[in-house]
Amino acid sequence: MEELVNRRFWAGKRVFLTGHTGFKGSWLSLWLQALGAEVWGFALPPGTPINLFELASVAQGMQSRFGDIRDLDALSQAMAQARPDVVLHLAAQALVPLSYEQPLDTFATNVMGTANVLEAVRRTPGVRAVVAISSDKCYENQEWVWGYRETDPMGGYDPYSASKGCTELVVASYRRSFLNAANVPVASARAGNVIGGGDWTPTRLVPDVLAAFSAQQAVTLRQPGAIRPWQHVLEPLSGYLALAQRLHEQGMAWAEGWNFGPHESDARTVGWVVQELARRWGPDARWQTETQAQPHEAHTLKLDCSKAHSRLGWQPRWRADTALQRTLDWHRAWQAGADMRQQTLDQITEFESAA
Repeated sequence: MEELVNRRFWAGKRVFLTGHTGFKGSWLSLWLQALGAEVWGFALPPGTPINLFELASVAQGMQSRFGDIRDLDALSQAMAQARPDVVLHLAAQALVPLSYEQPLDTFATNVMGTANVLEAVRRTPGVRAVVAISSDKCYENQEWVWGYRETDPMGGYDPYSASKGCTELVVASYRRSFLNAANVPVASARAGNVIGGGDWTPTRLVPDVLAAFSAQQAVTLRQPGAIRPWQHVLEPLSGYLALAQRLHEQGMAWAEGWNFGPHESDARTVGWVVQELARRWGPDARWQTETQAQPHEAHTLKLDCSKAHSRLGWQPRWRADTALQRTLDWHRAWQAGADMRQQTLDQITEFESAA
């Protein structure tokens, strides 16, 4: 993966990462550390009692600060101290069900939080590249059977999806109004549904499945027929790193929205994912369908990633079945008491060497 994740580029780069205590942020923090980058993190404390950030000792190889991206002064101060070359913005309220319970917090974090990050970039000299992480749910979902392209309209039914559509508009506005003139290229990245070891976030499919299987209970599925673009967490992270490098080296030509998703055939149903996990887990694995009415969620969601394929040269490495197996491998290593920092770094190395 030398053309995408170039160690010579990242070695010594100063990187400011929001959301470093989360699932994706912890994986990305460890990967950047392994690449030799100097990493500063700004995020809320981990949101679950068991979490990758603490299990993998993520903070030991970086400068970690707890803070809220809704606090512009604290965020600006942290970024000024870091003096970053690259800003990667991952912090978000990332759950559809929680967005129904806490819509104002969801909009405040995802929309105004992103505006605060970009405003902090305006106040910080020397930033050469910004990647703001959005979501595949930023698109106005038409229940199409084909994938959404970067030029399709933004939208969103539930508060989470709508907040991500708004996030894209904030990024575009700051790019056009301020950051282009300051020669700071900013891009947005829209990823599919990520899975991988170290995720204990409630209401996410794979964490719920593994928790139920471990307790020898039947997992309850909200929408077993829903189709999502499943991918291992390292897939979009490799895209974020590749995009940040292009922004840093070549500037405004890359300052756009980008999709990072799996092969089209890996857009699978929730039921398929659970059946595959159950088959690998063993005979005690069981699941059932929720019978009570649930809040609205999109049924079909796919991404067209041909732009990233053709222009960035980015391609997914692990198919969905491999991603599920690596997730189980990680989970079983944790249950066996393994060194989870090393386990996570080993999977990163394996991914880098994949064809």
